[in-house]
Amino acid sequence: MNSANRNLVLFTIAVAAACIAVTYSRNTGAANAAGAVAVGDTDATKQAKIALALSAAPPDIAKSAKVIDKDAQGNTIVLREGTNGFTCMPGNPKTVGQPAMCEDAASMQWSEDFAVHKPKPTNTVPGITYMLNGATQRSDSDPYDKTSPAITVGPHWMIMWPFDPKETGLPTTHKPTGAYIMWAGSPYAHLHLMGPP
Repeated sequence: MNSANRNLVLFTIAVAAACIAVTYSRNTGAANAAGAVAVGDTDATKQAKIALALSAAPPDIAKSAKVIDKDAQGNTIVLREGTNGFTCMPGNPKTVGQPAMCEDAASMQWSEDFAVHKPKPTNTVPGITYMLNGATQRSDSDPYDKTSPAITVGPHWMIMWPFDPKETGLPTTHKPTGAYIMWAGSPYAHLHLMGPP
């Protein structure tokens, strides 16, 4: 091999090596960046969920509330520990009936009983639930309605106890202000109070 050909081969090898090095560096950098974004996104998602969950409650409740969520398998995961007996959840704003909320222990029991279709809630004292971001629901009268068009409900809070409209004189249909009884006549009737507490 003459020197001209040898120089051309060496130059080609050098260029190829440089291209491989640049490609490796770019791919590694992209992988590292993707990893950083993924980690950052996970942390950002967690922080966003915590913020959404806490925004459902008054600030004095939110500051010390526990925050939980569900993983892909439906298991409960703790996003933040709390100290005041309230538990906040980010919910899923894209799904009807899954608003961000904050509940005390009695309301958590009420919600668990409702979720598994117990004949009636088993909380022995009234519970408090905050939904200060508002919510969507299907019905003011049927607790398990899955097909009616969504109803948008503004910011509100609730007392989870079997209120009787005949005894209270309160209405049983949605209203934008004041109070009404939701799901009246069912064991899961409860009091809606529109607006912040």
